[in-house]
Amino acid sequence: MKKAGIIIAALLCASLVWGGFYLVKHRADTHSGEDKQLTAVEKIIMKDLENNYPKTPRAVVKLYNQIISVYYGQEYTDEEFEQLTTQARLLMDDALLENNPLDDYRKAVKNDVFYYKNRSRTIRQTDVCDTNEVQYLTDKSNGDRLAYVTASYFVQEKEEFDKTYQKYVLRQDSEGRWKILSYYQIKGELSEQDDE
Repeated sequence: MKKAGIIIAALLCASLVWGGFYLVKHRADTHSGEDKQLTAVEKIIMKDLENNYPKTPRAVVKLYNQIISVYYGQEYTDEEFEQLTTQARLLMDDALLENNPLDDYRKAVKNDVFYYKNRSRTIRQTDVCDTNEVQYLTDKSNGDRLAYVTASYFVQEKEEFDKTYQKYVLRQDSEGRWKILSYYQIKGELSEQDDE
């Protein structure tokens, strides 16, 4: 009788362990399936930048490039557009925000997207410099920590292709978050990646 009780207890424990593994695996499969169903627009909109802000200047520019790619290459509703621009502005420094009020920024993006679509321009690929190519400086006049990140954009217009480069200047805020202070177009510099 005692042996039967031990066998039943062992079988019960084994079934609980097996059931636990099944449940964990099933949940993981369900969550990964949900991610695959999200559009690029939804993935950006759903990012919680308050609690999960990008850690490095390079990561900030990569996320900003994802937003830019969505602006020019995806379909979205007016409400989604407003959410996208809100997310983009969370990556910007206060000084840049002051120079680009929300309504002006949204109007400028809409005009730019209209221009791209009228000329059949699309951003085919974006790239951000390697981590070791990010330049860090301290502004001696005020002690601000700055980072310089180069990004490239491979653009197609009808049958022609062009590659442009931008330099992003980011400033670290009081919470240690890197925010885009400014950006400007530069002449491209060939990297090892471009030579391949």
